[in-house]
Amino acid sequence: MEHTRAFLAYDTLCRIAAEIPEDGEQLLEQCVSKKSLLYDKAGEEHYNLISALHKSMRNSDPDAAVYWLARMLEAGEDPLYVARRLIRFASEDIGLADSRALEIAVAAYQACHFLGMPECNVHLTHAVVYLSLAPRSNAVYRAYDAAKQDALHMLDEPVPLVIRNAPTRLMGELGYGEGYVYAHDTEEKIAAMECLPESLRGRRYYLPGEAGSEARAKQKLEAVLRWRAAHAPGGPPKGCPARRAQSSSTGRRAYRPQNPRSPRAHNRRRMRCSPRHSPAAPLRAASPRSG
Repeated sequence: MEHTRAFLAYDTLCRIAAEIPEDGEQLLEQCVSKKSLLYDKAGEEHYNLISALHKSMRNSDPDAAVYWLARMLEAGEDPLYVARRLIRFASEDIGLADSRALEIAVAAYQACHFLGMPECNVHLTHAVVYLSLAPRSNAVYRAYDAAKQDALHMLDEPVPLVIRNAPTRLMGELGYGEGYVYAHDTEEKIAAMECLPESLRGRRYYLPGEAGSEARAKQKLEAVLRWRAAHAPGGPPKGCPARRAQSSSTGRRAYRPQNPRSPRAHNRRRMRCSPRHSPAAPLRAASPRSG
């Protein structure tokens, strides 16, 4: 409480210094009797109020949320700080249940940047009310938190060869991108490849709920998981041979020449996917080409 009293005393002195008093005693009485909002941008009350705003929105209480918003703004809080917190809330507490919430929060930040206070208070109120009434989902928040724990404890997990880039001949000879399937070439737009490290095979991070539009995302994800479970993980979907991984340096699919002396090349037929070949047409083995 000592820092709060000091803040109020300092506020009172600033008001006195702002005017030339004719009657110092009367002016001091007026200043002391005028209520000061309890707020300290760098102290405990700052975090208490932003917590109250966040939790009121999470509890679908727009009236309480607008009140705490007003408490912060009228005490001199930076509206851009509040807007940044709303952007965080839109993904942490709403997510794919209503992706429009993120757009509105970002638009509120831009409005605060363009206009400033006091004009932007109505834009922040707009966003706060919308976020308070939007459907709830913390699935994306929980997904990252779970992935973060695995990432911190499994920092040395290698990227699977099938999804590695192969911009050089040596990388191709080492098997980078071997078996990669370009999903757009498949009828389902899905490839039966395992993109997680071997130790995390089958791990699920994003577990969607059924609120709002996330119900559609859940249906889509379940359909994808069923398709993958029904197809062998080792090869490309029927009708589309393996495609080469894309080269990040050229923007084209990198050619990986075959080394006839390599053990990998022994008794192995290399298939080539070409627009001239239909799924029903026989595919011929590709002959080695020079780089």
